Amino acid sequence: MLWPISLLTWLWVQGQHGLYRIGWRTALRLNVPVLVVGNVMAGGTGKTPVVMGLVKHFKAQGWRVGVIARAYGSVDESVAEVQHESLADQAGDEPLLVKISCDVPVFVGRERAKAGLALLKAYPDTDLIISDDGMQHAALWHDIAICVFDDRNVGNAWLLPAGPLREPWPRKPVLGVHQHVLYTGNKHPTHAWVATRRLATVARNGLGESQDLRDWSEQPVQALAGIAKPEAFFQALEQAGLKLAKRWPMPDHATLSHWRADNGLPIFCTEKDAVKLWRHVPSAWTVPLVCELPPQLLETLDTELQQLSSKHGQKTA
Repeated sequence: MLWPISLLTWLWVQGQHGLYRIGWRTALRLNVPVLVVGNVMAGGTGKTPVVMGLVKHFKAQGWRVGVIARAYGSVDESVAEVQHESLADQAGDEPLLVKISCDVPVFVGRERAKAGLALLKAYPDTDLIISDDGMQHAALWHDIAICVFDDRNVGNAWLLPAGPLREPWPRKPVLGVHQHVLYTGNKHPTHAWVATRRLATVARNGLGESQDLRDWSEQPVQALAGIAKPEAFFQALEQAGLKLAKRWPMPDHATLSHWRADNGLPIFCTEKDAVKLWRHVPSAWTVPLVCELPPQLLETLDTELQQLSSKHGQKTA
């Protein structure tokens, strides 16, 4: 019954792209390569861990990386720089996590083109910008697109609200844009790029302490997750040997500012939750998600970026 309404989504998407095709609107091209990590599925597919993995890889290659994002869950979506001491309700939980974990310039804003310009003005030595989400943000030109899928793949392949897609898939090739598809789940086509994700074996808390997960294998604990799929985190903890006496599933991007446990059990949470929870529950333990990207994909991206960097007139890394 929702299929006729999904035609309105199709018309809106086609209309937005059509304005750029006929020249009524122009996408901003920054003077450095822009790599966007996005999706076409409604809901989370694991983009931010991929972004963090890419940032760490390119930093190791000598690139001066900056990240732009939209501050989902924040009260103000104007362009702003994310600092280590920023609050999640201002900067967004995922951009704050990227800033803390990767220590690179991070700018947020509803208009990613303006966020990119602000980043380059503040950090003119930046030679690569990675956008966390924004594949549908046509106002900013991107040179490389990595579309992330999870186990849902494309669902019923219908557009919202009859299906899960934000735009038709597969995307039409765009001249000058390198497009890649990456799967973060266990179900994927043969010969696809696949990211391997696993929990780290060591947990840490907001007091600066670290401890091996095996130390809790014989005692009950509780877990909190304010992500798209909380059960995935709970199952991963159980697979690591933890006994969950209580689970706290929360909405994605939940603020957690007033959350308090009603018992004295050790509390475990995701990294995204920890940047919010540690401000008033520093004893909470977070278990980092290790995202290992396929080496062949990284090699391909390295080659593409070297070529793009030369075209943009930047010094190669």
